[in-house]
Amino acid sequence: MLHVGGARSALFNWVFAKRHGGSLTLRIEDTDASRNRPEWTQGIIDALSWLGITPEQYEGPYFQSQYTEQHTRAQRALLQAGRAYYCDCTREAIGARTGDSYRGYDGYCRDRGLSQSPLAALRFRTPDTGETVIDDVVRGTVTFAHATLEDFVIARGDGSATFLLANVVDDATMGITHVIRAEEHLSNAPKQQLIWQALGLQAPIWAHVSILVDQARKKLSKRRNKVALEAYRDEGFLPDAMRNYLMLLGWSPGEDREIVPWKVIESEFELSQVTSSAAYFDTEKLRAFNGEYIRALELTEFISACQPWLMGKTAPWQPADYDPAVFAELAPHAQSRIAVLSEIVPMVDFAFLPQPVHDEQSWNKAMKPGAEQLIDRAIVAFANAEWEPASLKSAMEQVGLDVGLKLGKAQAPVRVAVTGRTVGLPLFESLAVLGRDRTLQRLAHARAEISPVTAA
Repeated sequence: MLHVGGARSALFNWVFAKRHGGSLTLRIEDTDASRNRPEWTQGIIDALSWLGITPEQYEGPYFQSQYTEQHTRAQRALLQAGRAYYCDCTREAIGARTGDSYRGYDGYCRDRGLSQSPLAALRFRTPDTGETVIDDVVRGTVTFAHATLEDFVIARGDGSATFLLANVVDDATMGITHVIRAEEHLSNAPKQQLIWQALGLQAPIWAHVSILVDQARKKLSKRRNKVALEAYRDEGFLPDAMRNYLMLLGWSPGEDREIVPWKVIESEFELSQVTSSAAYFDTEKLRAFNGEYIRALELTEFISACQPWLMGKTAPWQPADYDPAVFAELAPHAQSRIAVLSEIVPMVDFAFLPQPVHDEQSWNKAMKPGAEQLIDRAIVAFANAEWEPASLKSAMEQVGLDVGLKLGKAQAPVRVAVTGRTVGLPLFESLAVLGRDRTLQRLAHARAEISPVTAA
């Protein structure tokens, strides 16, 4: 799955490239076989496409495994220059020598002159003194003392390059000028910059954007949080809303603007204005964003956007029972009431199911003593009323007056009997669409369900 943090980084890269006449490169880092499957690659491509970063918007996808020859050449160059050496030390051996299993590598194999073998990894020889300075567009100048950097592994015993070396070589091969990525990689930046320098190459411009955190200010984690972009897509978030929201996690267009057209974001985004502070991924605010975007849709767009939930395999009714004309009548009322598209199903299911699904809590709340009297009177009133919203409302108001209740309390049993819930679309507009016969049948059915004990 594509993490929402990764999606945010992709958007920052994409908008930055568009803003400055550059191009976005999509590279699939597939050298770790245990984390590489074709369907996962396609999932990334599909998720980016949903977000608006379609294949024509970027170069690639390129695959890191296609560049093994370049990785091997870089290893040889570093070996010949004395900037790398082979090491067969195990983690246990290092711990035994240092007396600390958590301590970094101690440089034991630097001068042993080992040759390549399946048991020997290739390590980069970090300078003993001095420091590496990272000029970061987001974080400013960050200095790393070489004494704090161990001789890190750049190739495994089988000759395959690790992330640190492969990324440098691939970026150089592809002409990458700017690397915009999450701050978790900031600790990798000095190591990679040392490799760039050792290969006689100019390092790219770095920009490490902040992590996304949850309400507890903890880093978003798939163990605790919903982090997959696809999960939000499948729940019914609109790509325009998600794009807008993700772009505001660490950057602001100013003037207290939040709902911002994409063209404005493209024209105003500045990488130097991105904050280094952790960004709160507020799902409730995202829902509010999405609700705004849903309400901004043309009615025909809204109806079309709802179809995957109304006609999909997860719909709770039979396909033949779904009536597009009926939904078109209900849609204007539903559009103003849902925050994500999947909420359309419980909002309109009463119109397409043989009987409504009675929510137990709603039933218990509405069907209190006296409910049977209200339903009996409503059946009589609706039997002769003109079947349109205003007349139905007037008839229900009179029922309430007859028993000394305001409309809100008087209509509650009727709403639950007909729709199954205490909250939903405007009642009388819903009854008008449902029709007289089905409405009266549901009222009679609910009346029969009220037990003598409840009605006493």
